[in-house]
Amino acid sequence: MAPTAHLDHERFAADLDRHLAAITCRRGALGAPQVAVRSTDGALDYRFGDATQRFHVASIGKMFTATLVMQLVESGAFALDTPVTELVPAAEPRRLFVVDGVDHADRVTVEHLLTHTSGVADYFEGPVQSGPRFLDLVLGETDHLWTPAELLDFSRDRQRPVGRPGERFAYSDTGYILLGRIVEEATGRGFHEVLHERVLHPLGMVDSALTFHSLPERDYVAAIATGASTTATAAVPTIAPFRLGRQEASRFTSMSCDWAGGGIISTPGDLLAFSRALHDGRLLSAESVSHLAGVRNRFRPGIHYGAGMMEVRFEGFMPLLRGLPRPLGHVGVLATHLFHDPVHEVDIVLNFASTREMVRSFRTLIRIEQALQRATR
Repeated sequence: MAPTAHLDHERFAADLDRHLAAITCRRGALGAPQVAVRSTDGALDYRFGDATQRFHVASIGKMFTATLVMQLVESGAFALDTPVTELVPAAEPRRLFVVDGVDHADRVTVEHLLTHTSGVADYFEGPVQSGPRFLDLVLGETDHLWTPAELLDFSRDRQRPVGRPGERFAYSDTGYILLGRIVEEATGRGFHEVLHERVLHPLGMVDSALTFHSLPERDYVAAIATGASTTATAAVPTIAPFRLGRQEASRFTSMSCDWAGGGIISTPGDLLAFSRALHDGRLLSAESVSHLAGVRNRFRPGIHYGAGMMEVRFEGFMPLLRGLPRPLGHVGVLATHLFHDPVHEVDIVLNFASTREMVRSFRTLIRIEQALQRATR
């Protein structure tokens, strides 16, 4: 371990400031990325960009869904090897797992869904058999409010499974919609209600919510005080602009498509609080966190996947990066990051707010880890 008491905070900040100032100049109208790095002991608390602006976290939300699922496993509501057919109404998994004319739904477990090994298609970026791709619908029908049932129907009616359960790793937002439904059926509550009750409220994450389904606690309290609407679809919070390709999409109702796969809005500070609580045992046991983080498959070169969590192995990007820590967390399609570095004991949040900024965001993650090493005495 490298305690932050032995870290030259001024050197770290100066190093990162130079890098991010140059990045900001190159990003043009996108402006400064949101960056936050905070140590476990609070001695290091670095911020760049707007530290309070809420943003769409994208697939970072899968960590929240996986956390809720593991809380329910710990409480005995179901097990990791429980078939999905025992946890949701029979109609929901029907035809999602048909391979060569055989429906394998009764073989699909909670663990398969968490680890993206169930074989189900990915509605968000997966190929379709007919009609427009899902992203074309998001960009073309911007006022559409997507329901979880519609998201499952898209994979059911327009896509085909990628394999049999346990056969291969294939990243799937559809699988995480099913996990959200499992949380609802197990608790008898809406997914957004469980999210607030079990994670957001206990951690004081008052600027976070499941967009189009709930309001951040700060907004809800203010609305009650002023008599304003508390309906999530009528009082959608303003968030940082982001781009899907070249299109600014932060006000699109069609971004309701993420739900349990990544529909959370949050701030750098709130996400730091979640990461800290996840890794210090306030949300899950150490065994459960280890289960989520334990690498099973390769997501991309340099990025490996466990069960709702990623591990970055920088040497997979470039051999010269061997020796850097292996942070644990998740990225989102909008170049959003939430990672915990167990070597330097810091949590890291990045929001580069564009599907075209992923490479630049990972270069910044590398620079953060290098800066931490250089500043450690």
